[in-house]
Amino acid sequence: MGKEPIRQELLRWEEVDVLMDVLVGQLRQAGMFDAMVIITRGGIIPGGMICEALDIRWVMTASVRFPLGIGTAPLAAWPEFLQFPDEKLLEDRRILIVDDVWGSGRTSTAVRGRVEASGGRPATCVLHFNPYRSLFSEARPDYYGAVTDARIIYPWEIDRGMDTAPAGSPSGYN
Repeated sequence: MGKEPIRQELLRWEEVDVLMDVLVGQLRQAGMFDAMVIITRGGIIPGGMICEALDIRWVMTASVRFPLGIGTAPLAAWPEFLQFPDEKLLEDRRILIVDDVWGSGRTSTAVRGRVEASGGRPATCVLHFNPYRSLFSEARPDYYGAVTDARIIYPWEIDRGMDTAPAGSPSGYN
């Protein structure tokens, strides 16, 4: 677990549309969500597409950073929440947490834990789930569009240089 991907996969917008159709179908079957927490930066575009498709109007953001670890355990660093919704906005609400990819799973599980601690009922949603990189044997996203073993490069990442970022770099995915 926690392995780096051995290949990269560049997605086209048409492929993102197919993933969105899969996710929106799953989410509609799951019932209504009271609000959405979009994880920045990766979740902004898929989160926007999902909230439009499902008519979720209460949309918030969570910005999470994992400082570089100390010594030999960089993945053991505690999350730093740079921005997070007030507890009162999450309490007693069914919250959909959206990110682009579940790689190590640290970001989604950290946000899920914080929503639960605030009294919310969270569900996690990503375009891609990479069980081969996940640090969690039991935890996985509640909803995902596809399973992958690759480092995914989304169409909105091309112009900002993500197509050349090495896997595991700070601009890579969590």
